[in-house]
Amino acid sequence: MKLSRLGERLSATTGTLELMRDLGEALDADEPPIMLGGGNPASIPAVEDVFRRRLMALTQQPETLARVAGVYDGPRGDTVFHEAIARLLCETFGWPISAANVAITNGSQNAFFYLFTLFGGTYADGGFKRIFLPLTPEYIGYGDIGVEEGMFVAGRPRIELLPDGLFKYRLNLSGTKVPDDIGAICVSRPTNPTGNVLTGDELAQLAAIAKARDVPLIIDNAYGTPFPDIIYSDASPVFADNTVVVMSLSKLGIPGLRTGIVIADENVIRALAAVNALFALAPNSIGPALALELVQSGEIVAIGKNHIRPFYEQRAHLALAWLRAGLDGYPCHIHKPEGAFFLWLWCEGLPVDSADLYRRLKARGVVVVPGHYFFPGMTDDWPHRRECLRISYAQDEKLLRRGLEIIAEEVVGAYERGRN
Repeated sequence: MKLSRLGERLSATTGTLELMRDLGEALDADEPPIMLGGGNPASIPAVEDVFRRRLMALTQQPETLARVAGVYDGPRGDTVFHEAIARLLCETFGWPISAANVAITNGSQNAFFYLFTLFGGTYADGGFKRIFLPLTPEYIGYGDIGVEEGMFVAGRPRIELLPDGLFKYRLNLSGTKVPDDIGAICVSRPTNPTGNVLTGDELAQLAAIAKARDVPLIIDNAYGTPFPDIIYSDASPVFADNTVVVMSLSKLGIPGLRTGIVIADENVIRALAAVNALFALAPNSIGPALALELVQSGEIVAIGKNHIRPFYEQRAHLALAWLRAGLDGYPCHIHKPEGAFFLWLWCEGLPVDSADLYRRLKARGVVVVPGHYFFPGMTDDWPHRRECLRISYAQDEKLLRRGLEIIAEEVVGAYERGRN
């Protein structure tokens, strides 16, 4: 049985497939590995209690449960939830939006497939437009979800070395020519995989370029504010006519409900609704129903502020200290953790590439994600791409510490073997 050209590309091994396969294998294993690779959120008891309470309330409302589980929503999702999200964002940030600016998708990964397909690829005039990723490394899930090949072009960052073995990627528009053939600009904030948070000035630069090119600036806000608010500094998001903000319920602690939230111009929302109808008929209703009262009351913001952000910020400090201790004396740098829940480790001059290191770690029962997957759209052979690992610190604290010890042992061992 043969597959189409598109079928072959979509079914090929990708970073996203490898990551999700690792997660599935871990769930099925008799002795699960230490999972420091995936984007699964941590188990935070206070947050789990909130969603347990909401789920129990739904089961005790037969009419509501019958509606959300037994009836299709419209292709944009539940209207009441749209209104609640719009009101929350108006009150929190003063955004000039209404329910007409909101659509629901089956997870934010699903939303990005739709958006990249709408703005990237072949246009009616025969021209081809690409999605510009101005600050790589960037989210692993972007690179392989375009329908057409060659849909991404990336900018190489400027690396700023910081004290105490830290570093930070900076937007490098002066050293990166913005291509003429772009259909959209896309950034994640906080950035997955590095935990980088673009500054307000950097966002303003990108917004100005997008406006001048008459293309959207797509901001992946899966870890951002007002929920789940995994940002360790003040960083209010922006919204304008040409901005598309993509949010999610996953990092609140309910990734299995696959609920993405898109805020955009009404024309973009109508286009998304059409694609939703084509590919999914309607988005899932359970996620919005579970979160509705939390959004209406504002409790969803308090959950992030009081429970989620403090949990991850404390965990970031611990993980940073443990990893630094294990790598002391070696040319390793860790990206300054400003948000999300990952450490991005750069092993400068590492004698083996990150894919080899990934395999050695997996053989020892520790799963991470090798760095080369996080540079979609970058075609030049930059050695830095093969010197990095993404490490999640959302795991149980004892397992995290042991996993970081093993990572340090393998990295040190690779340097020592390279010297001999």
